[in-house]
Amino acid sequence: MRACVFLIQMGHHDHNHTHNHGPAGADQKKALTIVLMLTACFMFIEAGAGFYTGSLALLSDAAHMLTDVFALLVAYVAIWITQRPATHTKTYGYYRAEIVGAFFNSLLLFAISGGILFEAVKRIQNPHEVKSLEMTVVAVIGLCINLLGAYILYKYQSGNLNIRGALYHVLSDALGSVGAIIAGLIMIQTKWYYADSIVSIIVSVLIIRGAWVLFRESVHILLEGTPKGLDLKSVQSSICSCEGVISVHDLHVWTLTQGFESLSAHLVVEDMQRGEKLVREIKKSLFEKFNITHVTLQVETIDCEETSEQCYDETV
Repeated sequence: MRACVFLIQMGHHDHNHTHNHGPAGADQKKALTIVLMLTACFMFIEAGAGFYTGSLALLSDAAHMLTDVFALLVAYVAIWITQRPATHTKTYGYYRAEIVGAFFNSLLLFAISGGILFEAVKRIQNPHEVKSLEMTVVAVIGLCINLLGAYILYKYQSGNLNIRGALYHVLSDALGSVGAIIAGLIMIQTKWYYADSIVSIIVSVLIIRGAWVLFRESVHILLEGTPKGLDLKSVQSSICSCEGVISVHDLHVWTLTQGFESLSAHLVVEDMQRGEKLVREIKKSLFEKFNITHVTLQVETIDCEETSEQCYDETV
């Protein structure tokens, strides 16, 4: 009777020096709250100004601000959900709520851009007179509000994909405000009211571009793709470089939520008695080289039936 498998789970959970996949701090929620209040208040002002001036650029920006309000609410709720502890049915907790929120934010961006494009085409066919001076003043105020919101959110976006989604919304709103200012200045000087619709179309295309980036990143994580910028063969080669490891197979690396990468693999080793020591060495190496913080390894002997794959050889 042979004993060929020894399972060692090395989830590195020292939050002081290893990784930061815990719930978002109070600062993040405070930042979202401030931006949410600013955006919601100005949304009503801009919508009223859009109807008053007859500007499609302002109305479309106000409609986009409505999705911003929703996006910020989703981001806030997602942060709240991720603070809930793991359960027997949700063993990783609710970290993926952040990614799901980002995914829906990208869909909102696609939807609002499509609506703006549709209305802009109608306006090109039948241009409306616009109160250009009033429109420009409101657009300048809107740009200031958006830039302030972007400044507040920016320092948190690198570690939270959902906050990055909210930041994309705010920045695309800023682009809308810039477009409205340009259109307003053109119409003040020339009375060429097509500028309102043309700028709306340009801004919509830019919004779609940002939405695509967010959509692609969130879907990649939801499908448990290999983390962006991580070379799986390099990870495999690093594991195999440890003395005593014969081969590695069933290697998987994925992102649970931004900043929380996980790895699982089967190791074939020369000496089962050194299995625990090898796992500690590999865990340390994976964190130092690739910032992979949650590692689960199954140690096997060479005579196991599954151990047919050899270590990756960079010379091949």
